[in-house]
Amino acid sequence: MAFPPTVVPVSIVTGFLGSGKTTLIGRILRTPGYARTAVIVNEFGEVGLDHDLIAKSDETLLSLTTGCLCCAVRGDLVETLLDLYCRRDAGEIEFDRVLIETSGLADPAPILHALMTDPGVTQSYQIDSVIAVADAVHGEGTLDRHTEARRQAALADRLILSKTDVAGDAPGLRARLSAMNPGAPVIPSADVTPDTLFTPSDPAARALRLTQLPDQPAASPFGQARHTDGIETFVLQRDTPMPALALTLLLQAMTEHCGARLLRVKGLVDIAEMLGRPAVIHGVQHVFSPPEFLDRWPSEDRTTRIVFIARDIPRHFPARLLAAIEAEVRDEIASF
Repeated sequence: MAFPPTVVPVSIVTGFLGSGKTTLIGRILRTPGYARTAVIVNEFGEVGLDHDLIAKSDETLLSLTTGCLCCAVRGDLVETLLDLYCRRDAGEIEFDRVLIETSGLADPAPILHALMTDPGVTQSYQIDSVIAVADAVHGEGTLDRHTEARRQAALADRLILSKTDVAGDAPGLRARLSAMNPGAPVIPSADVTPDTLFTPSDPAARALRLTQLPDQPAASPFGQARHTDGIETFVLQRDTPMPALALTLLLQAMTEHCGARLLRVKGLVDIAEMLGRPAVIHGVQHVFSPPEFLDRWPSEDRTTRIVFIARDIPRHFPARLLAAIEAEVRDEIASF
């Protein structure tokens, strides 16, 4: 049975690399009553991982890997939204709302312009809220260094402060965020509920913020996206399991040698000592969370995939470093 024509609410979750967007979305989608949510995940990377890392309740999950949403907004995002609506109207899929997770390097302004001006989209969808996640550990430095982070914060209806369990209440970051966007409440991530993401915000105030963005580009909002110079993404991918010690040493060495240039690391790793239970790894600059072991692989792809988003790090460096570490680990094991 086809759904009757309705306007579907859309929420956008943005925030810089490693700020905690995927963790927040995964927690919200496990809340009863929010299962009928279509999630569009965009990743700045060669291999998509977030679609595997978000705990979802159905298969209505689309991963766009053609570049940042702000780069693809004239094509892929609009086409994806319209296709979703057609499939919903035909009764092929069921959802009550859409949640878009942008790339950490995305400028949300072109996304909002597309959702507010494309005739097909405006007939089918309406923006509920724009959420920006700010990292209490690295947030102030990120705002200093990255235009994208400043524009994400300035456009938000609500600002979510993540990692306060590690960094505390972060009063300095709170003050900067409030100065940049006085109308947006700053909410600790522990206090976020589904209503924080899905309650409608004032569209007039949002439109006004679009005209007052910091670091405003001269080009059209649908033009070429601007990302901080020197940032690129690459993936370490392999078919064979990795010793746990080799993974530990790799992350330690990358942290020591690359530090702040290592903007984001995330991956699913096949560990030799834990076959069938992949390790999920997350890192931002010098800080890595303890690996989390899943009960099973989230998809048919059982290869190790570690995505690096970095500035001025040679693409071959992690793979060559891992090869040297594994050789040393094998020699140590053989010597016993």
